Amino acid sequence: MARKIGSRYTVHQVIGRGSAGTVWLGEGPDGPVAVKLLREDLASDQVLVGRFVQERAALTSLDHPRVVGVRDMVVDGDDLALVMELVHGTDLRSRLEREGVFAPQAAAAVIADVADGLAAAHAAGIVHRDVKPENVMLDLAAPPGPGGAPRAKLTDFGIARLVDAPRRTRATRIIGTPDYLAPEIIEGLEPRAAVDIYALATVLYELLAGFTPFGGGHTGAVLRRHVTESVPPVPGLPDGLWRIISECLAKAPASRLRAAELAERLREQLPALAGLPPLALPAQRSQDDVGAPPGQAGGEPTTLAEAVYAEAETGTGTHRRRRGPVVPLVPPAAPDAARDTRDTHTSLRRPSAEELAGYAAQSRAQRTAPSTGHRRTRQERIRRRRFLAVLVAAVLLLAGLAAAVAAFGHSGGHPHGAAAPSVAVLPAWPPDEESAAV
Repeated sequence: MARKIGSRYTVHQVIGRGSAGTVWLGEGPDGPVAVKLLREDLASDQVLVGRFVQERAALTSLDHPRVVGVRDMVVDGDDLALVMELVHGTDLRSRLEREGVFAPQAAAAVIADVADGLAAAHAAGIVHRDVKPENVMLDLAAPPGPGGAPRAKLTDFGIARLVDAPRRTRATRIIGTPDYLAPEIIEGLEPRAAVDIYALATVLYELLAGFTPFGGGHTGAVLRRHVTESVPPVPGLPDGLWRIISECLAKAPASRLRAAELAERLREQLPALAGLPPLALPAQRSQDDVGAPPGQAGGEPTTLAEAVYAEAETGTGTHRRRRGPVVPLVPPAAPDAARDTRDTHTSLRRPSAEELAGYAAQSRAQRTAPSTGHRRTRQERIRRRRFLAVLVAAVLLLAGLAAAVAAFGHSGGHPHGAAAPSVAVLPAWPPDEESAAV
């Protein structure tokens, strides 16, 4: 059944769903469009609506062939909608689930396309903040790129910025999807362009290996790995491609490549990657299988995923990982088989310090008692504070006595003719051998 969105658009059927709303196939004055209709509770948030209007000019002006363009933004009663370019294809997550990992050349070509789109967005001052396979569209109507890779377009610009309104996101919330979150976001810093590079490198790793470098297990464990662990190398990956991934997954944002540099470096690698087959598909390994005999599920490493993590999982005091798909941040209230549960935007409670500490037993073991030098420094600070307190008290006392003497002189002397009172001058601190009296 057709539905009007504003005065210019008509939507006909749902073609996708996510946590922020539904995507409809629609028709506008210039032909077919995709209309992302945000949830009703978002549309009723006046802070979000105000931000929606403010973002309109920036998002509609972002025009690049590697970006799914935002044609219009509609606020009409309870409807809050982004009108976008209609891409004839599928999203990268669906392609990955249906056909498995990419050959290295195809993966590099797809990510180079997305990096081009990010470069244009960053130049315009826009940070995506939620780069992941679900938000990369593969344009199957366009001629393929190197290695037969479909051309890629990045979509859902602005969703994270719109939903991340002050009333909706407090200091204890994180905007994003855990497998792709840069360490600085987890630590509470303001997201800048480097967070998109980190997320895109994570997507590249996933296209090649079939799993994300820090995913699997409890959400708190995933976040801790982003902050504390190094990216595990992928056996068989060409050195040039691995160096690019390592640079873009650096913990320090300033050490990562910029989007334009990433696209250029990846395209430089394309000739050397031609003809290389996809890496072996990894099998999931559950925590319950650990310790099984070699050659059986959970036994000695027999797949790529197991080989990558074998050393980490057998180390003393390490937390065994359950390799698997992306960890959902907020579980749905009830199962709905008719609904596509892939999220395009999610909000996450940041784990407390106690929760994160539970996954860092090795860090606690390295903590030592304060050294003698540390105690001596602390005692010196205490002595200095005491000295300053006595000095301030002495100054205040002298000021009060000086005011009293001035008042006494002004009144013409003691009313009963008694001798002037003696005033003791407080000794300097530390005390000298002599003190004076007035």
